[in-house]
Amino acid sequence: MILATERLILSELTAEDAPFILELLMSRGFRENIGDRGVRDLDGAKSYIERAQAGYAANGFGLWRCDITATGEAAGLCGLVKRDGLQHPDVGYAFLEAFWGRGYASESAAASLAYGRGTLGLPVIVAITTPANLGSIAVLKKIGLRNAGLMRLPGYDHDSAYFTTEPA
Repeated sequence: MILATERLILSELTAEDAPFILELLMSRGFRENIGDRGVRDLDGAKSYIERAQAGYAANGFGLWRCDITATGEAAGLCGLVKRDGLQHPDVGYAFLEAFWGRGYASESAAASLAYGRGTLGLPVIVAITTPANLGSIAVLKKIGLRNAGLMRLPGYDHDSAYFTTEPA
């Protein structure tokens, strides 16, 4: 376990999470709002997990599995990511659609942000989302990030809304 909130437990991904990762990454919401990661089967999900584990080792953080404390059910991912094209780590999250609208993204993202700034001592944390993803934009504003305009990551053909903890 990395973090615990009132309703969630955030933990590093393991190979046993492959079925959950496959379901999440193949979901309509993930593909529309985050993008197609090319994961189509359990082997692809295991490769995704291996990349996440490499990030834990290299950076000391990554995307963590979010389990519902009351049921133990895997609901989504949340955490901090070091992404090419961004100077600072970014907070990211994705939940299965069955768990949307319950505040889990805000709860886990706020905890990840606090962990990054407090425990890890990261001075600046950013976030990106598609400009049309109003739900994600609301989460980022709720946890205290400031909209800093649009930016384009290397290798992408569209702009992303860019948020930061830095003051204006």
